[in-house]
Amino acid sequence: MATTAVSVDEKLDKLRAEVAKLDQISENEKSGFISLVSRYLSGEAEQIEWSKIQTPTDEVVVPYDTVASPPEDLEETKKLLDKLVVLKLNGGLGTTMGCTGPKSVIEVRNGFTFLDLIVIQIESLNKKYGCNVPLLLMNSFNTHDDTQKIVEKYSNSNIEIHTFNQSQYPRIVTEDFLPLPSKGKSGKDGWYPPGHGDVFPSLNNSGKLDILLAQGKEYVFVANSDNLGAIVDIKILNHLINNQNEYCMEVTPKTLADVKGGTLISYEGRVQLLEIAQVPDEHVNEFKSIEKFKIFNTNNLWVNLKAIKRLVEAEALKMEIIPNPKEVDGVKVLQLETAAGAAIRFFDKAIGINVPRSRFLPVKATSDLLLVQSDLYTLVDGFVIRNPSRANPANPSIELGPEFKKVANFLARFKSIPSIVELDSLKVSGDVWFGSGITLKGKVTIIAKPGVKLEIPDGDVLENKDVNGPEDL
Repeated sequence: MATTAVSVDEKLDKLRAEVAKLDQISENEKSGFISLVSRYLSGEAEQIEWSKIQTPTDEVVVPYDTVASPPEDLEETKKLLDKLVVLKLNGGLGTTMGCTGPKSVIEVRNGFTFLDLIVIQIESLNKKYGCNVPLLLMNSFNTHDDTQKIVEKYSNSNIEIHTFNQSQYPRIVTEDFLPLPSKGKSGKDGWYPPGHGDVFPSLNNSGKLDILLAQGKEYVFVANSDNLGAIVDIKILNHLINNQNEYCMEVTPKTLADVKGGTLISYEGRVQLLEIAQVPDEHVNEFKSIEKFKIFNTNNLWVNLKAIKRLVEAEALKMEIIPNPKEVDGVKVLQLETAAGAAIRFFDKAIGINVPRSRFLPVKATSDLLLVQSDLYTLVDGFVIRNPSRANPANPSIELGPEFKKVANFLARFKSIPSIVELDSLKVSGDVWFGSGITLKGKVTIIAKPGVKLEIPDGDVLENKDVNGPEDL
């Protein structure tokens, strides 16, 4: 056993020596990285004892309907909102959807980007209540420069916008456990942003946390910039302030599409996040079942700012480490990451709130873009509102083939977005082109044979139909 311990120490010493020479990152980043790696090497990851897992009660995961309504008085509401800051995780690129630059600048609807909608929402809130809710954007080194330029267009808005960067850590070469940048990889490929669990130390290291506390701010509402449902909810904020909950995770009922999402459990008297990666193989199917684990994490998080300050300074936020193996130009590398939701177990009086599905509307692919650009939604004051004339509470399931994966191709293949209010499911693959004013209802499958260009004519109504060629139209 002793030999292993020596080799771990040696590994760490060598890594530490090389990291010390990297002048692209700050001392805070270096020490944060080394502490993450040493936790990983010491193997301190606790194994979850399956038998100890308990389903959280309604006190721990509070049903949204039971949360008291906020005060109706405008002045009281203003007081509440003046304690709030909105933080959007803005580190992701739009690469999976074929876009360059930050994902938050993809146009979602009516020519507005994710960021436009976020700014319009907070502007209307500040205007309606006369409050001052600032917007923070946590960028990564991948999105920082572009975001700085983009934010300039909002300089005349009534919002204070702060940007800060999450940490930049060196990728580790798997073979000899040394940092990739010290091997001549000085470009962006040598580095990685260590997941959104980094939001807490980065908020503190950037100096933004102290500025907000000095302004009397008490809570931060953290959400992914691509979740169109993550809007400020005064009812939740009021509940947290009244009950002194330091942390709240919004969860929502699982559907079959969400079986891999993290869930909240009660474990040894505390509420904590259980991710699929922590589940022993023999229990994975049970984890995915909707019967036992009925909810999943939306990554809409409400956190007390003083509590963040206290825990970051005590170095107490030791979230589960997610090892993420990658390959860069044929070299196998490792990046260690953490998730913000996993921090729930370190905060006092932490709760989940089981919110309506409408608060989780992420746009991860062009199939999601089809939903939000369709007549299933309308846009009011920057808020994406669901069409009440759809009877089914669930959205239609949409599968688009690789021809639709990039936003530019997706937009080119639809002359206009079809009406889908009465659609249950749509599956499209092959060289398919949609005309304008098309209506899709029930279950529709459109599969073009290889080498065949299939055009759906303007104004067509397809109801419960399988289309394999022009003859089926």
